[in-house]
Amino acid sequence: MSISRDIVYIRDLQVETIIGIYDWERKIKQTVSIDIEMATDIAKAAKSDNIEDALNYKAVGKRIIKLVADSEYQLIETMVETIAQIVLKEFNVNWLRLRVSKPGALRGAKDVGIVIERQNAE
Repeated sequence: MSISRDIVYIRDLQVETIIGIYDWERKIKQTVSIDIEMATDIAKAAKSDNIEDALNYKAVGKRIIKLVADSEYQLIETMVETIAQIVLKEFNVNWLRLRVSKPGALRGAKDVGIVIERQNAE
């Protein structure tokens, strides 16, 4: 028996937000970069050719942008977990892999961040 997993993804979604623990970080907006992979079954959408049958990546992206842009998290861990839970619940996604990074946060590194995988309890 073969198992297939269809993935809808968004790569390098850049959002300006307040993020960080230091006083200077609480006063300026920084850019975070978000990559998300979401497991979904594309068969119905492929057959109907109708967006109503698909995982709408534009709607997911807009929801993430609004959440992150309006937030003022201290820890990227909190941001990542919140994004994951919203996508799992609001978009009926069964599994996701989420990467959030802060470009330039560590001297000498391109970026630093967190990668998590989450799935809905079934």
